[in-house]
Amino acid sequence: MKRRSFLKSSGLSAAGLVAGPGLLKNIGSFGAGDVPGSGSGPMSLRGNRFVTLCIMIRTTPWEVSRDVKLLPRDEYAWHTLDGVRSMREAFAKNNPGGRLTWGFTLNALEDKRKNYREIRDYVVECQDKYKDEVSYFPGYFPAMYLPRERINREMSEAIQIISDFVGNGYRPQAIMGGFLSANNLQYLAEKENIHAAHAVIWSQFNVDGGGADGSPSYPFYPSTEHFCKPAQGDKDFIDCVNLDGWTMDFICARKSGSLDQKLTGYNSRRGVGPLETYVGWGLDLGHREVMHTQSIHFDKGFDFNGFGWVTNIWEAQLVYEMGKELICGALEMWVSDTKKRWPDTQFITFGEYGNIWRNSYKNNDAWNYRFEERGSGLGDSYNNLEIKWYMNKEFRLALLRDWHENSPELVIDFTRYDLPAKEPPDPSPEHPAKNWSLINEINQKNLRPRDKPRPIQELGKNERDLIAGYYPHITM
Repeated sequence: MKRRSFLKSSGLSAAGLVAGPGLLKNIGSFGAGDVPGSGSGPMSLRGNRFVTLCIMIRTTPWEVSRDVKLLPRDEYAWHTLDGVRSMREAFAKNNPGGRLTWGFTLNALEDKRKNYREIRDYVVECQDKYKDEVSYFPGYFPAMYLPRERINREMSEAIQIISDFVGNGYRPQAIMGGFLSANNLQYLAEKENIHAAHAVIWSQFNVDGGGADGSPSYPFYPSTEHFCKPAQGDKDFIDCVNLDGWTMDFICARKSGSLDQKLTGYNSRRGVGPLETYVGWGLDLGHREVMHTQSIHFDKGFDFNGFGWVTNIWEAQLVYEMGKELICGALEMWVSDTKKRWPDTQFITFGEYGNIWRNSYKNNDAWNYRFEERGSGLGDSYNNLEIKWYMNKEFRLALLRDWHENSPELVIDFTRYDLPAKEPPDPSPEHPAKNWSLINEINQKNLRPRDKPRPIQELGKNERDLIAGYYPHITM
């Protein structure tokens, strides 16, 4: 197969701009990617900066089904109409045209208590007024605890519940799944005609009891072999765009797990998420880290890729747990300063973004992502380190160096997607499958002897030839 040099094809190629598969029909009152009231038709991926935000509504933490609750704490009192409305108003204050996704667990969709009834009614108003998305969110980790068939069945049940209470033939454009298997994604595409899902949490490893490191961090069509693996061709292609849920600080993400939230510790999930930033560090330092992480994608990343994407999920219970002043103040600060620094930023739903990407790419052949970061200097985002990421259909590659010392670049991750991959067998609540990672040649977490960072010249000839087919300047 002829590979394209990144030097010749940065960002979206002409082939990548060919109109993709048709848009979904029942997605609310405007088409996938349309800007309401603009009359401009579908929004282009190229030349735009996007933010996708989901607010999660649940009844207990880590709630993967009606009866599978990993931490059985009743959060009814933590979810109020006032709290949810305050979050939506903070989001809209300096961003009146912004849209977001509401993610409900199955229990939150069915709970008949007053708070949840009021929240569902309010969300229907938001869907009508702002064109927000209303979606199903099975608590981050369904693939770790539930058999594939049960996840598929419950996704269909939840979609029908949403359609019934939103009305007017509404269906979500995307499912907020956390971790979803390849089988689940294929089911969404073929049985539910839904072609986008938050189905991977990029770089998560040894966090919240499990993980799934190994995927690209930007959208891709998954393989039938493994949800972290981009499809290599028509035979293993799943027509459901796989989306991440939180944009990470790449330097922090090299770590496994998290020690604590203090400046003296580390957290591999540091990035734009509120728990690891605003809650852990406060409004000042937390906001600096959020804006630093976004700049990776909206400044140099935008130049490299031709577009930028930041993705985030906030849990509604944070208003009660951490206080309205902190959480709503942080949400308003984040959205407002994002619009101030990058005025063209589009805050859209996960489903809209998935379909915009899908319209630009018919398969995985044309996308070719590149990112560079120098650490923020906060916590374990060390300001002497420079990381470069390259991601394409056949592999992902990360290079790290100390730019203060002008040290040579070392390979810290080389994950091949052209090799066979296999997911764990069906788990159960009694026998969960905690590790869904796709790890082969070299992994950034550096947990195996073979993961020791090394110069690219120490890779085998076949590996260097594979890399040179995309990025010849790296192997010179």
